[in-house]
Parts: sequence; C-alpha cells; structure tokens
Amino acid sequence: MIKNDKLPKYYIGKYKKIKAYDVINDYELTYNVGTACTYLLRSGKKDGNPAEQDIAKAINHLKFELERIELKKAQDKIDKVNNEFFNNANSTITY
Repeated sequence: MIKNDKLPKYYIGKYKKIKAYDVINDYELTYNVGTACTYLLRSGKKDGNPAEQDIAKAINHLKFELERIELKKAQDKIDKVNNEFFNNANSTITY
C-alpha cells in the first residue's frame, strides 16, 4: 500500500483527499476505464503534462475499452454458434 506522502499530489483530491485508485477500486472499473479516469483526474496537474495530453491519453484508453467490448461481443457470438453446432452434431451421431 502506498502512503499519502509517497503518492504524487496529482493523484489525490484537493478537498476530501480521495485517491484516484480508491475511486477506481470502489467503482470496480476495468483497466482501460480506470486508467482513463486517472488521466482525467490528474489532467493539468502533473508538471510537464499539459491537460490536453492527459485528456488525449484518456480518450485513447476509452477507445481501447470500446474495442475490447466489441471483440468480446464478437467472440460471444462465435462461441454461441460453435456451441449450437457441436450440440446439434453430437445429438445426431449414432453408433
């Protein structure tokens, strides 16, 4: 566990001192959505990283997540067709 004094300030909220990773864990976000949230929460606060850079990184991770979701949907359809095919094939086999 990281102590507050070792965690960079740009990952801790200003008023309630909520850590970015606590928000991500509490909402049980996926890796890509959590990473996007982290970039948004710190945008414009990290030295050398302009807000636009962090926002662009967040958008990229959200795009990665959309791709992951679409790939999962496609794989689920393939799995369903395969299961139906093999279940039907097994029921017509006679010995």
